[in-house]
Amino acid sequence: MNSHHKSVKPALRRRFISIALSLSACAALPLSLYSTSAAAQAAHKPKVALVMKSLANEFFLTMETGAKDYQKHNANQFDLITNGIKDETDTANQIRIVEQMIVSKVDALVIAPADSKALVPVIKKAVDAGIIVVNIDNRLDPDVLKSKDLNVPFVGPDNVKGAREVGAYLAKKLKSGDEVGIIEGVSTTTNAQQRTAGFKEAMQAGGMKVVALQSGDWEIDKGNA
Repeated sequence: MNSHHKSVKPALRRRFISIALSLSACAALPLSLYSTSAAAQAAHKPKVALVMKSLANEFFLTMETGAKDYQKHNANQFDLITNGIKDETDTANQIRIVEQMIVSKVDALVIAPADSKALVPVIKKAVDAGIIVVNIDNRLDPDVLKSKDLNVPFVGPDNVKGAREVGAYLAKKLKSGDEVGIIEGVSTTTNAQQRTAGFKEAMQAGGMKVVALQSGDWEIDKGNA
């Protein structure tokens, strides 16, 4: 379960971030398109911030590369700022980065939140400041968003379905009654919870017993320990 970042092909990663950046850039463009003069249009080019999780992770380094490549080919449409944190659990620093982007007055924020709940308050600050926010990779908690009266679009995979398919494949290699352990990602993230749920469903359907569950924090070394 902890190897999900390695399994996504680079081309799909680039397309993933391109979709997110397109959404945010297009959402911000009306600020200039509806300006009253050509001079005003030329003066304002949307500034998009991409805030990722750990840049020590190959997945997010590839995401950053894809985002920069996309911006390079669309440099006349928007400017790009990329940021990441030191590891998958550095939630406090990611919150600080978002606060910095608010102060910098970016037009759009594309974020892969390190924590599905803890990032919501600062996301609200960004939305209240007039920033377009697009959520990628790890979904913000729907209930917490609702409590803040927020509706943030999400671009990402069906994690339950994906994990269920992985589990179904593994179930073919096992037999009913076999015991299985799960090493999940950061337990406070929605994508980790969804992948665990999908995998458990497949194990139950196959008659396997899940006897252990532990967080590996999306870190390969922790998963191997």
